[in-house]
Amino acid sequence: MANYQYKARDKFGKPVTGIMGGESQDAVAAKLSSMSYVPISIEEKKEAGFSGFFDRFRKISFSDLNMFTRQLATLQKAGLPILSSLKALREQAVNKAFREIIGQILRDIEGGSSLSSALSRHPKVFNALYVNMVNSGETGGMLDQVLERLADLGEHDEKIRLRIKTATRYPVIVVVAMIIGFLVLITVVVPRFSKIYGQFTTALPLPTQILLWIQYAVSKFWWLLLLIIVALILSFNNFINTKQGRFLWDSFKLKVPVFGPLVLKLSMSRFSRLTGTLMHSGVPILKILELSAGGAGNVIISRVIDNIRASVNEGKGMTEPMKVSGIFPPVVVQMVSAGEETGKVDELLLHVSDYYDAQAEYTISNLTSLIEPILILVLGSGVLFMAMGIFLPMWNVMNLFKR
Repeated sequence: MANYQYKARDKFGKPVTGIMGGESQDAVAAKLSSMSYVPISIEEKKEAGFSGFFDRFRKISFSDLNMFTRQLATLQKAGLPILSSLKALREQAVNKAFREIIGQILRDIEGGSSLSSALSRHPKVFNALYVNMVNSGETGGMLDQVLERLADLGEHDEKIRLRIKTATRYPVIVVVAMIIGFLVLITVVVPRFSKIYGQFTTALPLPTQILLWIQYAVSKFWWLLLLIIVALILSFNNFINTKQGRFLWDSFKLKVPVFGPLVLKLSMSRFSRLTGTLMHSGVPILKILELSAGGAGNVIISRVIDNIRASVNEGKGMTEPMKVSGIFPPVVVQMVSAGEETGKVDELLLHVSDYYDAQAEYTISNLTSLIEPILILVLGSGVLFMAMGIFLPMWNVMNLFKR
C-alpha cells in the first residue's frame, strides 16, 4: 500500500491537504469522496534517500503518547471539539510519524468514525486497553476524565521506566567498560604476549591457554562467531515465542535475583492500578480482567489474572484465586476482600497499587546497592581471570631464570 499526497475541497469549499494510504489513486479518490471531499489532485508520495528509509523504523515513544494524551485531555476538558483538538495536536507534534498518524485519525473521524474506532486502526501506538478506555469514555460521556486517567497511567509507567534506567546506568557502564577492556586485551595485548610465550617450551597455565584460544578464534574466525551469535539470538527468539518457551522464560524472569521481585511488584502495581481505574471508569469487570491479562507481559501473571477472571465469572469474587496464587501478600488479599464486602473494590485496588508502588520504589532506590555484590563478584572474577592469563606465564619464566 502506497501513500498519496492529496489536495481536495470540503463541502464548504475549503481547501484540504493531507496524506492517505491506498492501493491506487482511484481508491484514494473514492475514499475522499466518501468523506464528502472533492479531489483536486492525488500524487504518490515517495520518500527519497535515507530519510524515507529511517522513517520506517521511527517509533512512537512513551513520551510522545503521554504528551498527546495529556494535551488531548486538557483540550477536551476546556470544551474544544475533538476535531479542533486533534488538528491543534497534529500541528504541535514533533515526531513526523506521529503527526501522520494523528492526521489519519482526523480523516477517519471526518469520515464518520468514532475516536476509539479511529485509534484502533493503529494498534502499535494505541493498544487495546487505550482504545477500550476511550470507548468507555465516549459511551459514558466522560471522555475528558478517561483521557486524564490514561495520561496519569502513562506518566506513572514512564516515571518508573526512567527511574529504573537511572538506577541501572552505573552497572551498565561498568559492564560495558569490562567488555571493552576484555576485547582490547584479546586483540592488542594477548597477541604481543603470545609471541613471547612461543619462545618457551614450558606448558602454559590454563587461563593463558584459554586467552590464546579466544584470541585465535576472534582473529581467525570472527565471522563464524558473529554468525553463531546471530543464530543463537534468532533461536532464542523463536524459542520464547513458543508456548513452552514463553512459560519457561517468564518463570525465569520472576526468579532472577533483585530483578525478579521488582518485575513482580511492578506487574502487580500495574494490574491493581489498571483494574481500579477501569472499574472507576465504568468498564465491566470481566472486560477489565481480560485486558489486564492480555497486557500483563508475563505468562505467569496472566494465568493468575485469568484464574481471577474465571472466579469472578462464576460469582465467587477475586479474593480466593488471589490467595491461592501465592503471589499476593496477605495484606493485599485482605484489602481486596474488604473491598468486595463494602463494594469499594476500585478504591482499595488503588490502595493496593500504592502499596506495590512503595515496595517497588524502595527496591529501585536501592537497586544499585543491591546489584553491587553481584557486580563486584562478576567484575572481580573477570579481572582475576585476565590477570592470571597474562601474569602467570611471566612468573613461570622468572622462576626458570632463577634456576
